Amino acid sequence: MKKLFSVVLSLILVFCLSGAVRAQNKTLRFDEQGKFTILQISDPQDDHHPAYDMLNLIKLAIEQSDPDLVVFSGDIVDDLYNEGDSGIDDEDGREGVCVYDGNGDILFDETFENVRVACGAIFEEVEQRQIPFAVALGNNDYKTGLTADDWLDVFNDYDMNLTTDEGADDDNRIDFRLNILSSASDDTAFALWIMDTGLDEVKRGQIDWFLSESNSLKSENNGEAIPSIVFQHIPVDDIGNLFERCHIWDAGATLKGSRLYRLNKEIAVGRWTSVRKPGTTTDEFTAWKESGGVLAAFFGHLHTQGYSGTWQGIELGLTYGSQFAKKAPYGFRVVTLNENNPGGYCSDLYLYEGSVSDGDAEIVKQINEPYPVYNSFKEAFVGFFRNTFDNLKKILSDMF
Repeated sequence: MKKLFSVVLSLILVFCLSGAVRAQNKTLRFDEQGKFTILQISDPQDDHHPAYDMLNLIKLAIEQSDPDLVVFSGDIVDDLYNEGDSGIDDEDGREGVCVYDGNGDILFDETFENVRVACGAIFEEVEQRQIPFAVALGNNDYKTGLTADDWLDVFNDYDMNLTTDEGADDDNRIDFRLNILSSASDDTAFALWIMDTGLDEVKRGQIDWFLSESNSLKSENNGEAIPSIVFQHIPVDDIGNLFERCHIWDAGATLKGSRLYRLNKEIAVGRWTSVRKPGTTTDEFTAWKESGGVLAAFFGHLHTQGYSGTWQGIELGLTYGSQFAKKAPYGFRVVTLNENNPGGYCSDLYLYEGSVSDGDAEIVKQINEPYPVYNSFKEAFVGFFRNTFDNLKKILSDMF
């Protein structure tokens, strides 16, 4: 009897200790050197037949960055996308989790099961490696017909999930804050805001929640704002302020409407295939400024864009997507925080090149080149025709 009691007691202790280990693993804390690494992966936008390279990108990104936290910034799954996926997964010619009835309405149970399978593939690497992860939902995630509560049910299948709903907005969006503790105490040294942009943008009720929470955090810190970073799927329109008006002969001149713009390399770096008009100040950006703690905000949604720049003291950055049913480039962002110098964090973009099928997949750090300087009329003339051709090609591509 005593032997049986000892065995049962041992099993209970093992169970409790394993739970304690999981809880400890999910506690976000700066290491002894004051470092904390965040891996941002955006737009896997896949289904229950995941793309080979998308899964490999996640694997190689984790190996490259050795993160303390992975943030998936939206469009975890695709509702329906019918082009360009031949040979990238186990089901050619179809991309999307949604199942429809004869009237074109989504069949919830079948779609929900497809979402679970898709998420199982996407989160498998972080779950097996016991890396905490958080999710900011994207527009395609909601187009599946799943509600925020349905998504929370999916995420709760995973031990390493940190996604929860702390917001109080009328739209029931999933907004929450993650605290990164000091290396030397249980005090909050840094905060991460995970915001839900739904189908379009963050709404007023969410902004009010953010301001209320940031003020509470400030009060707990003797009136000093806690340094923080925002992650969300759809970028704020303020990101257009990283661009400048330019001439047709200027390197990088890109047409938007009837005018030409390019990334303003005085304040921003990176690569882009489309531009945004400067001049907008959103309520969300104003709230970030008012909070006093937001150092940066990183987004997804635009897939082929990989750039960032500082506007009014806040870095705004777009991170490449990882949906291989759409055109390259594909990539991810690594943010390395410094407890002793919060403003001295590093933010680097990496590109995924090659493919699983060709056996040459690799990760390459993005090198941001300055604009070329024209040293002669001939070089400027060549630049004029190059930009004209590139923009005509873009116009035709948009038309057809």
